[in-house]
Amino acid sequence: MSTRLIPPTSELTEPYWAAARSGELKIQQCQSCGARPFPPRKHCPECGRAALDWQKVSGRGTVYSFTVSHRPPHPVFADQCPMAIAVIELDEGPRMMSNIVDCAPSEIAVGMPVEVRFEPIDDADIVLPVFAPV
Repeated sequence: MSTRLIPPTSELTEPYWAAARSGELKIQQCQSCGARPFPPRKHCPECGRAALDWQKVSGRGTVYSFTVSHRPPHPVFADQCPMAIAVIELDEGPRMMSNIVDCAPSEIAVGMPVEVRFEPIDDADIVLPVFAPV
């Protein structure tokens, strides 16, 4: 039994999770207009077409916004608090929510450069993208 909450997966999100298991960060890119939506979608939010392919991205970005949670949002997070929850603006444009690791919460700042790391969840077949300072 896992000691972490397992994110739900679906046919739509499986390419994202498969890439993370392989140590890569992939997001969708519209082949019609070039938009890069996140989270995954069936249709492009810019042009409405169903022409979204998965593309590997650099995994680099900056902290757009963050908060530090001193109280666990669920009991399984008790050993991880305080935890830094951030919105990361990827160098390729989209923003995604993740955790900041390998850094004291007091050292985190908006605009701080970060890069992706991959954190397996116990014996689950899920690997979470998290971010660390560059």
